[in-house]
Amino acid sequence: MEISFPQMAPQYDSECYTLVFPVQVDGKRIQCGITAEALEDHFGAASIREPDLVAAFCAHRGAIEDAAATLIEATHGVPVLLHSGVFRVCGR
Repeated sequence: MEISFPQMAPQYDSECYTLVFPVQVDGKRIQCGITAEALEDHFGAASIREPDLVAAFCAHRGAIEDAAATLIEATHGVPVLLHSGVFRVCGR
């Protein structure tokens, strides 16, 4: 499975308190996300405000993309939402 992450800014979903980011999986674009809780608990986001979440995402983009890729592979290309528990299991 070929997975890549376009270097675009994540989009804030204020209804779900998540950041959504694009992923290319075998040439098809999907949308994945990470919760504000995960960004606060594991990546140092100061609050659920968009600027704080985006700053934490950008500072830890590699680790977030690695976790997303692992789950995308495990689910055979299905979009994933990264919760705080994912990073507890992964040791982050």
